Amino acid sequence: MDRYSGDVLANARKPKVLPEVAAETGVVVEDVETGWVGAVVRVEKSGGIHVVALEDRRGKVRAFPLGPGFWVDGVAVRLVAPKAAAPARPTRTASGSVLVEHHRARTARASRILVEGRHDAELVEKVWGDDLRVEGVVVEMLDGVDDLAAAVAEFSPGPGRRLGILVDHLVEGSKEWHEAASVARLGAARAHVLVVGHPYIDIWEAVRPARVGLDAWPRIPKGRPWKEGVLAHLGWPHETQADVARGWKRILGTVRSWTDLEPELLGRVEELIDFTTGDTTDL
Repeated sequence: MDRYSGDVLANARKPKVLPEVAAETGVVVEDVETGWVGAVVRVEKSGGIHVVALEDRRGKVRAFPLGPGFWVDGVAVRLVAPKAAAPARPTRTASGSVLVEHHRARTARASRILVEGRHDAELVEKVWGDDLRVEGVVVEMLDGVDDLAAAVAEFSPGPGRRLGILVDHLVEGSKEWHEAASVARLGAARAHVLVVGHPYIDIWEAVRPARVGLDAWPRIPKGRPWKEGVLAHLGWPHETQADVARGWKRILGTVRSWTDLEPELLGRVEELIDFTTGDTTDL
């Protein structure tokens, strides 16, 4: 044997690996250097480093840099910042329905929901989009209801091919009311069509006005374009169609879930979803 082989200081040079303990609120810790004993009340960043605040039994609080130099239950440890909790995963869709996880969109049904225009479609998608994909219901745009009966006839509704229609400003005597009434004259196909609507001049009004800082949507004088008038009332740009489009995006951006919509719209959309998914021949 070579009694001079090896390094007698090799073991001494290896730093001792301390177990790591997360500085969770309530953990009782002793600082080795000062002998301060206290429960963790918080971890924060101060002067570019993380420190732990320890509260002793008298209610006094002192802060110490995280790292080695602590005892927990008589064992030397390295205190580390606790891991941030993962954000809670949503369990509900924007419409309030139970979220169906890991679900692939269903193949589209033959049944459809028609809405008047792009803004209606975008609002329905934002709040009910997850539900509609689970159910396999497609929303399409009408671009107005000037000839609703013709649009229905072109769709050719029947068993397994239901048609639900959402109409703006569906109040007695309005143009929309007369167009909806014309669908009743379609004969046997009428049984496979449901026309519902809300009382608002435009889908914008179905968003609760508080979302844009209003107590109520303004009344716009007849003869003035309603959307441009609303934007002017809000103090937003309103001269061009691009201004209107940007204004709608701002309004739509305030909608987080069904709670930001008026009940007169909520009930009607839910009714249409139930109708278009309720035909067993469409399964």
